[in-house]
Formats: sequence, C-alpha cells, structure tokens
Amino acid sequence: MFELKAQMYFAAAHHLLNYEGECENQHGHNWLVEAYVQGETLDKSNILVDYKVLKKELKAVLDLLDHKDINELSYFRGESPSSEMISMFIYNQLKERIPLVSKISVWETPTSCASYYEG
Repeated sequence: MFELKAQMYFAAAHHLLNYEGECENQHGHNWLVEAYVQGETLDKSNILVDYKVLKKELKAVLDLLDHKDINELSYFRGESPSSEMISMFIYNQLKERIPLVSKISVWETPTSCASYYEG
C-alpha cells in the first residue's frame, strides 16, 4: 500500500454554535490541511497520484473556504462548523475529484487537529 500526503493552507473565519465559551464568538484561523491518498497500484511512471494534480484539486476545494465566513456557506448553514465538520466537508469534496483520498486532517492551531476518514 502506498500513501501520499499534500499540505495546503487557507484562512477563514467561523464561530461554533451550541457552544459556551470563547469559540462561540466569530474568530479566524490560518488552517493547515493535510490530504492523504492511498492505493496499491502505481501508474506507468510509478506514481500513485501526481502531486501537481492532488495540489490543484485540493486548492480548488480550499478556494470554497478561503477568506470566507464558513458559517455563511450553504453547506454549513445551521451547523456548527467545527474542525471535525470542516475536515469531513473537505474530504467529501476532494473524494469526488480524487477517489483515492483516504483522510483529511485540519489543523486550526499548531497543536489542535481534527481528521476525517471512512473506515
């Protein structure tokens, strides 16, 4: 089994719903996203997924979130856009573009990360 990882950043604001504490107020993060792909078969160049393709498609997904108020996006309207939900959103969007996506990790701070994968 082969696994690749690409990292990319986006900046966005959000606030948590049904939460008591500072994070119920609107605030922003410079989110680090790690996209993982897994597979057993390499192409004729011995590549699982071209990094250029992975990064291009990841950027297209992150552009949906970048410099936005995440609470205002239709996918999150009425939902609390936690890191967990953001990782699931990115996973589902990227999986449509790159079927070998296996996991998405979303870091909202250097020490706080949420991941989504199916299993």
